[in-house]
Amino acid sequence: MAQDSDAAPEVSGQASGTFGETELERYARHIVLRELGGPGQKKLKQAKVLVIGAGGLGSPVMLYLAAAGVGQIGVIDDDAVDNSNMQRQVIHRDEMIGEPKVHSAEAAMLAVNPYVVVKPYERRLEGDIAEALFAEYDVIIDGTDNFDTRYLSNRVAARLGKPLVSGALAQWEGQLSVFDPARGGPCYECVFPEAPAPGLAPSCAEAGVVGPLPGVIGSMMALEAVKLITGAGQITRGEMLIYDGLYGESRKIGLQRRVDCPVCGDADEEGKKA
Repeated sequence: MAQDSDAAPEVSGQASGTFGETELERYARHIVLRELGGPGQKKLKQAKVLVIGAGGLGSPVMLYLAAAGVGQIGVIDDDAVDNSNMQRQVIHRDEMIGEPKVHSAEAAMLAVNPYVVVKPYERRLEGDIAEALFAEYDVIIDGTDNFDTRYLSNRVAARLGKPLVSGALAQWEGQLSVFDPARGGPCYECVFPEAPAPGLAPSCAEAGVVGPLPGVIGSMMALEAVKLITGAGQITRGEMLIYDGLYGESRKIGLQRRVDCPVCGDADEEGKKA
């Protein structure tokens, strides 16, 4: 990974959370926030976040995490930048068409903030690498558009006790939630026990998606990650936030764990108590 000479000394201070004068000025608007302050910014610098998918949702997530000063950002994706992406995937530039998305995203994040470490993984997330990869990170963010990857990410994150920030898009509507059974919330499979039948949940390519919508939902996903890392505010755990961009409305619905969930349920324990 290429980094400029000015950034290298700062990277060496990631584990200790030390800041140079330039970084202190960069993060000044965070540091004056009562809920974050210097300790919160230090937690961000020491944090490691993995983003699955460098597309519509991943784009704003990565840009805002980099700008916020998250110390290490991993991104895994096996796709290349395409002309059809440019309407909504704002992390990519026109001159990067044809290049791997993870390297395009890496260049954009370092352009925003040279003090972060970016780890690009140019491959599809699959079961043979998921557990070892997730173990390296504190927060997992799912910005994918296929159910196989969603269920895999959920299983592995739940098994390792990692919070999973998940978002989804369809035409004018988006949703997000933090799936975190290790801290009392449901997992993704509690809410969606099985993938919809083919054709019932068309992809963005099939159904379309309005360009700014991924920016709205992705930015909120990045905010959830910042709160998870710093302990600020209330996490969207055990809730789902649904945003309707066409009518400018949002609502929350409560989510419950399922005792019989094969991923995080406690049916066996309940049986023993009975």
